[in-house]
Amino acid sequence: MEDKRFSAFGLILCFVSFVKIHLVHGDLSYSFPEELKRGSVIGNVAKDLSLDLRALTDRKARVDFEATRKSYCDVNMNTGDLMTSERIDRESLCGKKPACVIKVDLVLENPLELHRVSLHVQDVNDNSPKFKNNLIELEIRESAERGNRFSIEEAHDADIGQNGVQRYVLQKNDNFILAVENKKVELVLENKLDREKHKEINLLLTALDGG
Repeated sequence: MEDKRFSAFGLILCFVSFVKIHLVHGDLSYSFPEELKRGSVIGNVAKDLSLDLRALTDRKARVDFEATRKSYCDVNMNTGDLMTSERIDRESLCGKKPACVIKVDLVLENPLELHRVSLHVQDVNDNSPKFKNNLIELEIRESAERGNRFSIEEAHDADIGQNGVQRYVLQKNDNFILAVENKKVELVLENKLDREKHKEINLLLTALDGG
């Protein structure tokens, strides 16, 4: 019984001793805009790793997405290009995070070699600012004094940075001006209201993004 256990252990050691693994971290980094159509080129891994194109096929190059559980790109064996295999929506992937990075491994065999690839997905202005409600109703007393402020819920944009909400514009009118400070949006009464002249006042407020 003891001899059998010893023999099995010896075989495992013998097998492992012939496996060479080269782990390289932070090898490649690519930045590209979101929503690229399928088949768009992100970068050329063969050129960036100084690999012969034939080596990609001989060493069965592939991109490992085990950590993300979803395939976003693949290697073109004929050109060495890293290409998108589907459209990537930054907002659904990373939400409002300032940086959106997909980390995958480029795998080469014989010998086994792993290269870490960081895919930086850049935001594009593909969303518009939106208010929670298109129609906002305020009840204001006729006796309201000049300078009184009335809060308006801010608009939201799924994009970030310059592509997010940048400013608001209030259509010119006789009674109100707009005040915006630290994302707080308010209507400020500039001229007193006269219910006998106007029982209802319609205002147009527009939220604008960097686009």
